[in-house]
Amino acid sequence: MHKVTSSNQVAIVTGASRGIGAAIAQRLARDGFHVVVNYAGKAEEAAAVVRTIEATGRKAVAVQADVADADAVKRLFDSAVQAFGRIDVLVNNAGIMPSTLPMLADTDDATFDRLFAVNVKGTFNTLREAAGRLEQGGRIVNFSSSLVGTALPGYAVYAATKSAVETLTNIMAKELRGRNITVNAVAPGPTATALFLDGKTPELIERLSKANPMERLGTPDDIANAVSFLAGQDGAWVNGQTLRANGGMV
Repeated sequence: MHKVTSSNQVAIVTGASRGIGAAIAQRLARDGFHVVVNYAGKAEEAAAVVRTIEATGRKAVAVQADVADADAVKRLFDSAVQAFGRIDVLVNNAGIMPSTLPMLADTDDATFDRLFAVNVKGTFNTLREAAGRLEQGGRIVNFSSSLVGTALPGYAVYAATKSAVETLTNIMAKELRGRNITVNAVAPGPTATALFLDGKTPELIERLSKANPMERLGTPDDIANAVSFLAGQDGAWVNGQTLRANGGMV
């Protein structure tokens, strides 16, 4: 466990009401952070994550904000400062992936626009806000996907959004020179969450679980562990990188 140096450090985790985001929020609380649990629409689930964190002795608040809305993102950061007085870590976990995606030629405008609005513009909105808000020595962890590496047919637009996130990550790390703030990304492979499992047959899930040498799906805790490393002291020398957390699939 990567304990932080100060008991008042604060992490914002977007899309933290369930799945990987909830696991990250709870892990960072165990690491010693107070946590801002961001959610788009699942208020009850976000409140449950807050209660779980508070049971460990750390503080947490749930804040509603659609990351695709720049004004909502500003309110998210304002709420974090109002609640805790500072922001040290931003984890850009919020993202969408429809349960079924067509080939590129069959992708409609609405699907394309929504994927880029949340996955790219949402990350851009929070990064832009974080640039002026994070404390010296802070950490930013964005979310890509191992689909950028596997390049599977049917995922062209989704993978394109995550390729954009990787580029934002690498360049922003350079732009924050002199502030001791690291900017990295985690790129999960198939992970046993509702987002991943929705719409998939048992046969497909079994096949994907065998795609890596570990022969299993990842778990939300697997991904949270990678984020914990990048957000903690032990990850201080890793900057501008994308860490593929996928069991060796690609």
